[in-house]
Amino acid sequence: MALLNILTYPDPRLHQVAAPVETVDDDIRRLVRDMAETMYAAPGIGLAATQVDVHKQVIVMDLSEDKSELRVFINPRIVQASGTQQYEEGCLSVPNIYDTVTRAEKVTVEALDEHGKPFSLEAEGLLAVCIQHEIDHLLGKVFVEYLSGLKQTRIKNKLKKRQRERA
Repeated sequence: MALLNILTYPDPRLHQVAAPVETVDDDIRRLVRDMAETMYAAPGIGLAATQVDVHKQVIVMDLSEDKSELRVFINPRIVQASGTQQYEEGCLSVPNIYDTVTRAEKVTVEALDEHGKPFSLEAEGLLAVCIQHEIDHLLGKVFVEYLSGLKQTRIKNKLKKRQRERA
């Protein structure tokens, strides 16, 4: 297993749309393990392959306190959404920035698991938010793009300044 490098907003690679996974094979399962290790080490509760510069439709997620409930979504698609909720979101690709985003309250997602087996899941609350947030990454969208233009500019400038200071 390996820790992967997480891209930081506004890196243009975060806007690349991920391709569907053709075959769930050992390479994809290795990617899932590496992504999970990276997510736990960050620490975070969700990670899309796009965030580690792999443009395939793969998401890992674990909302448990003890890191015991890893969920894997390959080629996920939301087939139903209802209601609205506001949630304060953060992102491993937008470190230490949090803001409120409005999303669907409940979603039904269809995907493949790490063995290539199809499944469907109904989610609400934080799980629904996380699924929508990570699927957005696969579509080339970062949560800050739901914010006003002014907030987006401030966030970009703050992150660019941090990068310059580290260089």
